[in-house]
Amino acid sequence: MDHVGLRVKDYEASKAFYIKALGPLGLRIVKEIPGFKACGFGCQFPFFWICEGPVSDNPPAHVAFYASTRDKVHAFHAAALAAGAKDNGAPGFRRHYHPMYYGAFVYDPDGYNIEAVKHWPEGLAEWLAMAWGLLKRTLGLGGAGGASGASATGCPAAGSAEHAKAH
Repeated sequence: MDHVGLRVKDYEASKAFYIKALGPLGLRIVKEIPGFKACGFGCQFPFFWICEGPVSDNPPAHVAFYASTRDKVHAFHAAALAAGAKDNGAPGFRRHYHPMYYGAFVYDPDGYNIEAVKHWPEGLAEWLAMAWGLLKRTLGLGGAGGASGASATGCPAAGSAEHAKAH
């Protein structure tokens, strides 16, 4: 993904919401467009944009932000609710997506479905369980363990283990 843009009804309210909700994920305003009610969030490059404009009563967009830990998924959810979001799914596993899918969902001030998600195992025991499940599946021994190869979108520190796994 290069970037996503959402129209928002009230730029200042949405900007304040996203500053608080995305802060725990390490995202901040990287670029504001002078003369327009628009800004882009990211780490170094803006990949998530908001711009004031007409919004339908039922916005169809869903945006998921990468979280490097489950604690950050929880922090996003708490920060978003404190900033005025409506709960759309508490932090937890969503194994119907894949075995290691851990996410939290909220509705932003305009009704968009916003999520923070962690795809990868945490800790040696989870990595070993995932590897065992993949080995069993590969050898036809039954069992469906293992996480999918879903790509991570976000801002893990360059050179970190999270960054290496994400890229």
